[in-house]
Amino acid sequence: MDTHVGAKPAADLRDYLAEERTFLAWIRTSLALMGFGFVVARFGLFLAEIQVSRDGAAAPPNRFSLWFGTAFIAVGVAVNLLSIRHHLRVVGELNRGQCADRRPSQLVMLLALFLAVVGVAMAIYLTLA
Repeated sequence: MDTHVGAKPAADLRDYLAEERTFLAWIRTSLALMGFGFVVARFGLFLAEIQVSRDGAAAPPNRFSLWFGTAFIAVGVAVNLLSIRHHLRVVGELNRGQCADRRPSQLVMLLALFLAVVGVAMAIYLTLA
């Protein structure tokens, strides 16, 4: 064998394809967040229309769903942009043969924290409403 002990092997096609699959998974995640945000934002409008059809009186506007929906859309856009940056950085490292040991992704941790906070806020809202 020509490799030295401790030398890192060059990246092969499997590494690039694995990174591309990861990148596409992040794109799917961002699209799901944006789609869910749109649904949440429009849900308030749907509830107002139901109120009008029942009573005939206009319901006061509920900005809660609009703000949560907009937050989901903004997070979806941020995840998309950050995943592009991460993908380009990892592919650059693969090209240079600098595949270092990885620590947990900050993007994953931030997204999980955001979704946990939103989940708690929505549960509180549903129990108090």
